Parts: sequence; structure tokens; C-alpha cells
Amino acid sequence: MLCVVGILESEGEQLIKIGLAGWGDHSDLYAAGLPTQDRLSVYSRYFNIVEVDSSFYAVQPERNFVKWVNETPKDFSFIIKAYQGMTGHLRGKNPFDSTDTMFTAFIDSIRPVLEAGKLKTVLFQYPPWFDCTRENVAVLRDAKERMGGLPVALEFRHQSWFTPAFHEKTLTFMEQTGWVHSVCDEPQAGVGSVPIVLRTTHPEVTMVRFHGRNTDGWNSSSRPDQNWREVRYLYRYNSEELAEWVERLRVLEQCTEEVCVIFNNNSGGDAATNALEFMDMLGLSHPDLPEPPPEQLGLF
Repeated sequence: MLCVVGILESEGEQLIKIGLAGWGDHSDLYAAGLPTQDRLSVYSRYFNIVEVDSSFYAVQPERNFVKWVNETPKDFSFIIKAYQGMTGHLRGKNPFDSTDTMFTAFIDSIRPVLEAGKLKTVLFQYPPWFDCTRENVAVLRDAKERMGGLPVALEFRHQSWFTPAFHEKTLTFMEQTGWVHSVCDEPQAGVGSVPIVLRTTHPEVTMVRFHGRNTDGWNSSSRPDQNWREVRYLYRYNSEELAEWVERLRVLEQCTEEVCVIFNNNSGGDAATNALEFMDMLGLSHPDLPEPPPEQLGLF
């Protein structure tokens, strides 16, 4: 049964993890001059979970995951984004000679994270053209089967999955097949976006991803004069918008053991600041940000 309950008081255990998409680009977290290779260890002082997005662009060498596991505390977790060839995003030639080879290479690459007990889930984010059809439901079944018993999260970008005709069927399918629901806060910008669907589908974990609410920048075709990746996630949540989610998370955490929240609104460098503000609202402790470098006065 899909869990739908009222708001209850937390019993004190930290059921909510907050983190960011990637750790390299969040300059607010790092003192001036900090070497790139030291950033993950500093990041892990602020957050106990991170989304690895480099795995979307290429299947990472196993040695990278060994390094990242060793640079983070024992209680740290990774959400690893599925390779783009596994979700239908890939443009051009696939470097793998078969789907079997591709999935096997990906699973082998993340094995160090799994063996260290730090794998929270693998995130399958499907593209805006991946709509709700019988053929695409078969694609989801196949992907889930290929991943075996690994924890896998599912995020849609096509509105058809949550229309009145398919809303409950989609959630029931996810629950029955073992997909973790990735709940989205994103612009409502037509068919290529999904609404906030405040439902859990897995007893152990639920994801929430904050993409910002930049409606004008969400669709790549709307800003032909700019690199859409630079504007798509260009958004800073205000305090009122974040406060709405405090209550929402309290609902979700009654239906699942853990809620993992990822801030992905970083086109303008806003993700870290928003995440730390949200942690304050939830009563989660974190270090203070480093002091910004002193402003250099010009000669004129």
C-alpha cells in the first residue's frame, strides 16, 4: 500500500539527509585556494550525502569511486546518477557494444561504493521525451531487472506519468517493482516537467530533488541565445519556499526510513546556501561557511 499519512512528530533520529548535486562547483563551501582534490573531504564536513553526476556523462573508472569512498566519513552516502546511455539521453555513438556490456560496466564501476556500505541509490533520471507508454514501461522493467538488487531511484521529466489517468498507476508500478521515488521541485513549464508528487514508493528511502523554479530557463528551446545549462538551474529559493518543504518532509519521513534531499539549483551557485538554510529550518547542525576573501580595492 502507498503510504499517505498526516504529519507526526519525529522521534529524534535523523531521518533526513541533505546534500548537493556534485561537490566541485560550490565555491561558498571552500576557502580560497583550496585544491580541487581536497574539496570532497571538506564538503563532507557540511553534508552527509552527495549526488555524483559525473557518472551520467561517462562510466567512471573504479579507482575514482575508491578514492571518493576513502575521502568521506563512514556514515557518508552517495547517490550515483545512471550513465546517460542507460536512460536514453545519449546522443551519438554508444561507446559500449551492447546494453549488457554497458550495464555491467556501470555496475562494476560503482562496486567500491556498494562494498563500503555507502551506496544510497542509483538515480535513473529519464529525459523529457520519455513519456508514459507501454513500450517505456517495458524499458523501466528491463532497467530494474538489469540492476539486480541494487537500490534504484526513478525520476521522470515528462508530465504524462502523473496525469490523472496515470498518476496512481505510475506510483503503484514503482512500488510493486521496487523503484525509489525521486520527488521533484521544478518549474511547471509544460509537458517537459512534472508536478510535486508527495508520495513514497519504497519503505527504506525517498528522494527529493530541488531543481529551482526558473520557468523561463527550464526548456532548452526557450533561450537560443544562451547555454541552457547555465540558466536552467539558475534559481535561489526564498525562505517561504523552503519553509513549505519542512512540512512536506515531515509527511514523507513517516512513510519511509530515510528522506534524501538534493539541491541541484546551482547554475548561479545557490545550492549550498539554500541547503544550509534548509538544514537550519530542520534543526540539523552544520559548520559555518568560511569567511569570504577580503575585497580588493582598485587603484581608481
